[in-house]
Amino acid sequence: MPLSDLFSSAPKNRSTSPVKENKRSSYPSPSRQHLPSPKSPTRPPKAPPRSPQPHYPDLSKKSGSRANSYKSTHNDTHPLNLPPGERERRLSAMSMPGDSTGGSPMDVDPEMDTTNLNGTANQAQTDDDRSPTPPPHKVPSPPPKPSIDPEACKALGNKYFKAKDYMRAAAEYTKALTVEPESVTYLSNRAAAYMSANRYRAALEDSQRAASIEAQNVKVLNRLARIYTSMGRPTEALEVLDRIASFAPVAPQDRAAAVSMQKHIKQAEDAMKEGTSGSMAIHALEQAERGLGFGVERPRKWQLLRAEAYLKMGNVNALGQAQDAAMVLLRKNNKDPEALVLRGRALYGQGDNAKALQHFKEALNCDPDYKDGVKYLRMVQKLDRMKEQGNAAYRSGRNKQAVDVYTQALEVDPGNKGTNSKILQNRALASIKLKDYKSAIDDCVRALSLDPSYVKARKTKARALGESGDWGAAVREYKAIQESHPEEPGLAKDIRAAELELKKAKRKDLYKILGVEKDVDESEIKKAYRKLAIVHHPDKNPGDEGAAERFKDVGEAYETLSDPQKRQRYDSGEDLIDPSEMFSQQGGMGGFPMGGRMGGGVQVDADLLFNMMGAGAGGGGGFTFASDGGGNP
Repeated sequence: MPLSDLFSSAPKNRSTSPVKENKRSSYPSPSRQHLPSPKSPTRPPKAPPRSPQPHYPDLSKKSGSRANSYKSTHNDTHPLNLPPGERERRLSAMSMPGDSTGGSPMDVDPEMDTTNLNGTANQAQTDDDRSPTPPPHKVPSPPPKPSIDPEACKALGNKYFKAKDYMRAAAEYTKALTVEPESVTYLSNRAAAYMSANRYRAALEDSQRAASIEAQNVKVLNRLARIYTSMGRPTEALEVLDRIASFAPVAPQDRAAAVSMQKHIKQAEDAMKEGTSGSMAIHALEQAERGLGFGVERPRKWQLLRAEAYLKMGNVNALGQAQDAAMVLLRKNNKDPEALVLRGRALYGQGDNAKALQHFKEALNCDPDYKDGVKYLRMVQKLDRMKEQGNAAYRSGRNKQAVDVYTQALEVDPGNKGTNSKILQNRALASIKLKDYKSAIDDCVRALSLDPSYVKARKTKARALGESGDWGAAVREYKAIQESHPEEPGLAKDIRAAELELKKAKRKDLYKILGVEKDVDESEIKKAYRKLAIVHHPDKNPGDEGAAERFKDVGEAYETLSDPQKRQRYDSGEDLIDPSEMFSQQGGMGGFPMGGRMGGGVQVDADLLFNMMGAGAGGGGGFTFASDGGGNP
């Protein structure tokens, strides 16, 4: 609608004097020409002055599509949304506020009351000329109502929980939490379901979250304490119970499980520190483990403590169990320095020092500052050096030096039963060479107290008993070893040799009669004989009836030991062989090894066999051994 129509219908309060018209355009455009404005209708005659009343143009009386288009777009459409042609016409109409005669936009009727330009008198003009109302903003629609009813999920979850279908119950509580994720009730219920399903880690997460939302919910905190106890964390459980006690009473039975578990763990730690038996620590750990939830793995601290206890026990089975405990940790993390050192110590206790050193070095590669790794690496290296020095001295015949080195090696690691038992056995062998049989026997007994299954120490003990002159005890020890370890090689031969030595020990000891050692030469034997022959001669001992018998023994001893062949038969025990036993062992005369070796390692001479068959000088009157009888040298 042209602006001139709007102004023509508005009430006027102006003088009758005409207003000078400005026939030139107020806003000439140098770049483009304005579209021609529609012709204004003929002004109606002026009415007499009256009080100003609001007057609105009746646009319905206009005819033509242009008037209707303007009317429809004026009220409902923003100018920017108009078609291009209509928008240009609209702008042209707004740029020409005067009538069609082309008056200046600043021409004002001097008789017009300008104080009401913005008031009621101009209401129609302001209503029609103001900018169109922008389109309304889109208001977001309210969120849709959730399709899940959390209370219904909770009720169904409770139903499943009572039926002991805990995982389905947890699934329903999870649905409820998708709608209300901060609900303590739903979190607590799901924690209870997880706990009953032995999924303690998931239960712990829900309980911790619920406790963070409601810090003084007694039910939630009590459940959290029970979960901590079931996971082997009694200290944290007691902290939670102390937190409850700050604002609510705590029943003694609520503390009992955590207190008992903490007490047994402390007993195990004290047993290890005080140096008592490792079995006491194992027992305490087993008592503590009774409080763990079903399927809960032992805490890492408990596994390390158990492995330490097995190492302290030191026997073969315990060392194997220590290795198993270390391997459980290494399967989870093969770069765990504590587990590597534990397995290395078990290998070291079993005597496999080479592999033990590898584990200690690997632990230090993972953690160069790990003190236990450095300690055991240096200790095993030092022990290996000293042990090798002692063995070298023993092989070279420097037995006294070997004993001294082995003694120093025992001080390196007094707690290692396996290694120390081997060092003691080596020192016993060196003591036997030094003919210190008592010390050798003591070392073997001590080695067996450290490792009762150490068969080599038992055999060395039997040998020391025999060398000390107690061949009866030696035979009994060998037979006991054979009974407990029949698979041990060489025992049958050792038993036959010990039995032969026992027979030899029951006859006259010719060396003892002459007062010489068994390894003396012929000159020493002759010298000893001459001396004793004078001492025990009957003429030198008148009235001594035993002198003649002693003199006779000295002569027989000299006769046997001065002859190399007789001495060899005496030393080997050939003079003690029973001919019937000899034939039964060989199945009769057929195939008898002339000049061969009898069973038990006894060397048999051909002359001896000839005499046994009665072909010798003694005639057919039984078995005789070639002998010159007693007499002077």
